[in-house]
Formats: sequence, structure tokens, C-alpha cells
Amino acid sequence: MGFEISSVQAWEVLDSRGRPTLAVTVGLADGTVAEAGVPSGASTGTREAVELRDGDPARFGGAGVSRAVANVNGELHDGLSGRTWADLAEVDQAMRDLDGTPNKARLGANAIIGTSMALARALAAAAGSPLYEWLPGTGAPRRLPVPCFNVLNGGAHAPNPLDFQEFMVCPLGAPSMREAVRAGAEVYQALRKRLVAGGHATGLGDEGGFAPNLAEPEEVLELIVAAIGDAGYAAGRDGVGIALDPAASEFWSDGGYTVNGVRLSSADLVARYAGMLDRFPIWSIEDGLGEQDPDGWQQLTAELGDRVQLVGDDNFCTNPAIITAAIADGIANAALIKVNQIGTVTETLEAMRICHAAGYGQMVSHRSGETPDTFIADLAVATGCGQIKTGAPARGERVAKYNRLVQIEAQRPGLPYGLGG
Repeated sequence: MGFEISSVQAWEVLDSRGRPTLAVTVGLADGTVAEAGVPSGASTGTREAVELRDGDPARFGGAGVSRAVANVNGELHDGLSGRTWADLAEVDQAMRDLDGTPNKARLGANAIIGTSMALARALAAAAGSPLYEWLPGTGAPRRLPVPCFNVLNGGAHAPNPLDFQEFMVCPLGAPSMREAVRAGAEVYQALRKRLVAGGHATGLGDEGGFAPNLAEPEEVLELIVAAIGDAGYAAGRDGVGIALDPAASEFWSDGGYTVNGVRLSSADLVARYAGMLDRFPIWSIEDGLGEQDPDGWQQLTAELGDRVQLVGDDNFCTNPAIITAAIADGIANAALIKVNQIGTVTETLEAMRICHAAGYGQMVSHRSGETPDTFIADLAVATGCGQIKTGAPARGERVAKYNRLVQIEAQRPGLPYGLGG
């Protein structure tokens, strides 16, 4: 049984960094209307689908999205409205065909993903189903994911000398979603107290984590382990583990890496991670090497892949073809999943299915520029991926996703929590 789209509309709104993004609504012929807010990244891979910006320095310093808005209200509305469609995948493919480029550069991935997300919501509502039940899965049973709370920021997300971008706490051993969110919030507050006691500033980075004037990753890890203990939790896989996102592409140049002024080869950085694994309860490292360094990634995976989750982000870009090639090349053992990196819900789900079939983990992710939209919370539950990162347990646009997960748990008390198999 098909459906008809009656309207597609977008307008320019602000994201959590004060930069423009899109809100999109899709209306169905049966009267159902649903909305989506489009995320935007600061630390981005070179092969991501293209976010269309205006480039007019007189508006938002060139970052306006009025062209993307016009494409939704014009070509996408005209091309999608007034005909019968079989499913979301058919509409997503039609938008790719209308765009006509391999990376959605003409209409804008921000225009297309907003429309795709809003349509998915509308179809779920029309079916009388929560989004997490309506979205097709990947073969894994639905479950509530372990939340990875970004408690301390550096890199492109904070104005401090810390090169590593994200330090996260993950309540792997929590008995429920509710208790996991509690643990994340309590560790976050304990870390704040430690920072204040040490004379450090507690201003926030883009994703709500603290941004103190620290430069050495190991010093940060020591503080976080202490804060986990201060909050009354055990540090490790049975309690609260630590995940890193160094975002190494951001400190790669001239064939090597620079961390706090020290030049490192790929092998040097791999050895440094090995030392961190020996000292700290780290269970996941995302973008440990740059997207420019595939040979280094193979070395990282060969040497540490049996000890820690290694997540590809900048080098994977939620792109099914790129992920398929990386799996064949023995790069990483998990993928970060960002809907706006690839630009449609259908392609996002395909990327996750490929990972699941290959035994690769999947961590659903927000972006540094967010709205209160909670789509990714439902996506993580629907696909049973078992892990999500969406910033600190602070700032409304971050907390909205965690609160949505708590709501889902309350509405579906039988859903399991945790990483799963």
C-alpha cells in the first residue's frame, strides 16, 4: 500500500552553535505532518555528502542555508508531491536522482536528509507506530544503546590546547537506560568538581563537555578515572568505561601527527594508544588515525583491534561503498553512523546493515551543531546497534536525545539495554 506526499517545506533555523541549519516538514495526503531538524558537523570527513551553504559573506558569514531551503521548497516539493510512492527507499532514491551528483552537492545533503528524516517520521506516525518500531532494522534485535557522554572537549570542538577532540564516559555495566543516564550525569558533575578544585575553568565546548586548559590526553584520562570513582562507580567494562575520539585527521599534516607540539609517526601514535590501554579503562577509540592514513589504520587495527573497539568516522562517512571497501582492507572494527554524512535515511540503514553483516560495531552519533531533534535516539534503538554518542549530559539539544531514550525505556520496559552481541 503506497502513500502520497502533499507538501514538503523548509525554513532556516539556528543550530546549537548559532549557525544556520534547516527545519523540514513533510505532509502526507492523509493529513499527517512531521518535522525534522538537520544536524551539522565541525570536524568533517572529506568524502561526506555536501552540506549546501550560501557563501554570501553578508549573511551569517557565508554560512546561510537559504539555497538549501529554496531547493526543498522548490525542486523537492515539486518532484515529490502529488504522486504515489511505495516506500521511503523509493523517495530517497528519487531525491538522489533529482540531485544528480554522487555527493548530493547540487540540492544539498542538508536539504535531502531533512526531507528523508521528516518523511520517515510522517510514515511512522501515519502507521500509528513509534519511529523506533517503524524504522527497518539491520538484523539485530531492538535494544536500548549504551550512551557515550562527552564530558571533556578539545580539538575542533573547544578553544583549548587539547588536540584530542572528545573524552567520553560510557556506563557499560549499568542495569538500565535510566541508570546509565544517571551515571553519566553523576560522573559529569564529579568531574566538574575535580576541575574546579584543580583551578581549571569549566566552560563548555560545542558538545557540552568541559573545555579546561589542559593539553595532555593522559592527564585528562587520569581526571576522568578519578571522577568515575568520586561518583561512586567502578571504572571499566563492568561499570563506567571510557571512549576516545581523538579526531586524528585534525592534527595530521605533512605525513605525520602533532600532539601537544610533539611530532608522531603513525607507529608512534599507535604505540601511545597501546600505552593508554595499559593504563586506563578505554574500550573504544574513534578516528585514532587520520582518514589520510590508510596504512596506519591497517597497523592500528592489526595491533589493537583485538583489545579495543576501533571506530571509523572521517574515513567511513557512513557511506556503504566506502565501508565495504574498508572492511575488505581490514580497517577498523566499527563505524560511526551520522545520518547527514551520507544524506538519506535509507543509505544510513544500508551502511549499518553492511556493518552488522561483517561483525562491525555501529555507534550512532550526533554532530557538533545540533537541534533538539531526537531522530538518532530512535534510530539507535531500531537498529539494535547498542551504542550512541550525543554529547554531554548538559545542553538541551544533547539532553533531548538521552531523555528520548529514557522515554522509550519507560514506554517499552521489556527492551534490553547494553552493547548486545
